[in-house]
Amino acid sequence: MRRLLRQSTLTFLAVVALLSATAIKPATVTPQSATVRLAMVNVPDDVIRPLLPTFEKQGGRRAEIVYTGNDPFAVAREGKADLVISHYGHQGVEPFVTQGFGLWPHPVFANQMALIGPSSDPAKVRGLTDAAEALRRIAASKSTFLVNDSEGAKYLEEILWTTAGVREKGGWYLNSKLQGPQAAREAAQKGAYVIWGVPPFLRLKRQAPMDLEPLVTADAIFQRIMVAIIVNPAKVSSANADGARTFQDFLIAPATQAAVRAFRYPDLDQQVWWPAGRHNSARE
Repeated sequence: MRRLLRQSTLTFLAVVALLSATAIKPATVTPQSATVRLAMVNVPDDVIRPLLPTFEKQGGRRAEIVYTGNDPFAVAREGKADLVISHYGHQGVEPFVTQGFGLWPHPVFANQMALIGPSSDPAKVRGLTDAAEALRRIAASKSTFLVNDSEGAKYLEEILWTTAGVREKGGWYLNSKLQGPQAAREAAQKGAYVIWGVPPFLRLKRQAPMDLEPLVTADAIFQRIMVAIIVNPAKVSSANADGARTFQDFLIAPATQAAVRAFRYPDLDQQVWWPAGRHNSARE
């Protein structure tokens, strides 16, 4: 396992090195536009931060992460950010764009949710590529399943139960009205399966070790598209739209997309970040 993790890390570093070596003409920038301020939800920090030195080396601009959290749109409205990176389905995306604060969202990559469960894996779902089949096995074996009561996880869960043809649930199905980290902790205590995002789960597990691990990740339904949104300078006068556009182009460049594809966490040798630049209409 350690050898595989080293190989995955070396692959990512090799792609980043190749990205750094890609020759582009440095941009001529004024002091005011030399820095691009990024406001992001807290998920993509892991994959974005290693790319910042490459962006500066290639383009002559510096990018810095000024906010990570639940509401990067508030920071952008206050004139403190130039580019917002968020899940496309974040409730803040639509009003930010329709009210004129942001330009059209561009897909940049997708992160990953997963079916997480105990290492003993009583339902024998580890490594399945069909998440609905995994839930079918959980129901058939009456293994404990705990609901992650967040809106997105419940929506995904309902699709999978419907696909699996499981309509009736018994005492093995628990809804403690817990979300995210609280749901994961409860699942660990009860030896239960739960659906949650891989990046926040890994962060939580590093802080408080628990007998849970991502067991089913390969089903494409688990992917969550993320977008970059340039702050509109016509609405927010301090916005560095030119710099933001440069960083957005950097994110969807083939070499950067390859680096996203190669990214691995040191404690999980699986792909959980997916290039999504192809979804932009200009690259049909």
